[in-house]
Amino acid sequence: MTSSRPLRNDPGHEVEAGIAARGERDVRPSALTPEILRLAAVVVLGSVMTILDATIVNVALPTLGQEFDTSITTIQWVPTIYMLAFAAVIPLTGWASRRFGARPLWLTVLAMFMAGSLLAGLSWSIGALIAFRVVQGLGGGLIMPLGQMMLAQEAGPQRMGRVMSLIGVPLLLAPIFGPVIGGALVDAASWRWIFFVNLPLGALALLLAVRLLPSVPRAPAPRLDLRGLVLLSGGIAIFIWGLAAVGQKGAVTATAPLTAIAIGTIMIGAFVVHALRTAQPLLDVRLFANRGFASAAAANFVLGVALFGVALLLPLYFQIIRERTPLETGLLMIPQGLGAAIAISIAGALTDKVGARRVVPVGVALAAVGTLADTQIGADTPYWYLAVALLLIGAGLGATITPSMAAAFQGLDGSEMGMATSTINVVQRIAGSLGTALLAVVLQRAIQASLDGFQGGIEQASARAAADPVHAAPAIAGAFGTSFWVAVALTVSAFIPAYLLPDGRPSARAHR
Repeated sequence: MTSSRPLRNDPGHEVEAGIAARGERDVRPSALTPEILRLAAVVVLGSVMTILDATIVNVALPTLGQEFDTSITTIQWVPTIYMLAFAAVIPLTGWASRRFGARPLWLTVLAMFMAGSLLAGLSWSIGALIAFRVVQGLGGGLIMPLGQMMLAQEAGPQRMGRVMSLIGVPLLLAPIFGPVIGGALVDAASWRWIFFVNLPLGALALLLAVRLLPSVPRAPAPRLDLRGLVLLSGGIAIFIWGLAAVGQKGAVTATAPLTAIAIGTIMIGAFVVHALRTAQPLLDVRLFANRGFASAAAANFVLGVALFGVALLLPLYFQIIRERTPLETGLLMIPQGLGAAIAISIAGALTDKVGARRVVPVGVALAAVGTLADTQIGADTPYWYLAVALLLIGAGLGATITPSMAAAFQGLDGSEMGMATSTINVVQRIAGSLGTALLAVVLQRAIQASLDGFQGGIEQASARAAADPVHAAPAIAGAFGTSFWVAVALTVSAFIPAYLLPDGRPSARAHR
């Protein structure tokens, strides 16, 4: 079912007037216009900085764990809290862009992200680092959805596959260079430079944004849905805290984690009820009544949980079990980004021609095969084997996430585009934070079950593996294999929403 009801809290409201004058041109499939290309250039540069930051941090997690003498389930908060803060502000895109104007908002959040990067690099404890990652996430969270919102309105559904591929290739090159850059910085200088590196890149993004972003007048902003913000963002944060706490408590049935998980679930459920009864909700859950959107969101969520979690596991494996340096770890992670960059350019064109329903299941299969290969990981698994598995996982990621995002916009009215963009981005970030927390818990508990006396510290795991390569190293490697089985199960479950995606080429109807 497709809703035709205009969304008064639509994040694309302020750009609709300019697009309306070009509406007839937009409904025709055509080449990407100079306006789209200029917008894409700014979106890519601003967004790649936030993605680059995440990939750099993953490679440095073992170093951070040893630097601050903390456990796997604690250090996972460095990427997790960033993605949670990221997701928390995405629904504010529409309200904030109308209240302050898209161009000033873009400049402000870029500056905020840079400030968070500077503070994170100056951190003196794990608590301080986690707090400053919140600042980074709050700034970075609005950069990509605001840009995607403008691009979606400019391009329309019939060109969405090409637009997502255009901005997706550079974003998926970041996982290739991010780990290498991060590893080189940690090896040659300090872990602090994985955050300081954002400062020159951010300065360039600010300069180009001033020159290239259109000046859109501010519009009357709707009342901010504060109750929805508290229920959704608070519920997600409490739920994931409870999940992470499971890895730190002695028993899965510990009272505090279970209570947090229950409270978080209740708050999220209360948000859904609230959103259905509110005229201007933070996120319009009625979008999920559209089969294409709901299927695309489900595919993004399940794959995000699985593959973001895998991105946490492999750097830990390379540095704990194989004793690789951060730079060597970054080089070993290249096949994943390379596979994604190759697949996304092919998948985007195919999605425009044959529809996401025929493309996404192939990507899910590739990701599942690659993840399945990692379940057999051992203390001395050949590097070529790991490289092939990473290539398949990356190709699966490139052939699923972007085409399913394009499918999410099919069958929606133009007035729903902005809200749909915000919602799909929230789904992705929540999936990433949940996957990181979930697989960190699975890994830590699996190591505890196979290694007597293990307390959860990354430095302890590395020392035990190095001191006892005959018994401890294979036991820890087996725990990684167990964690990958969880990722396999999640990846395979994505076949269900993949086969429910829209069948056939995108229609221009929704952009009229």
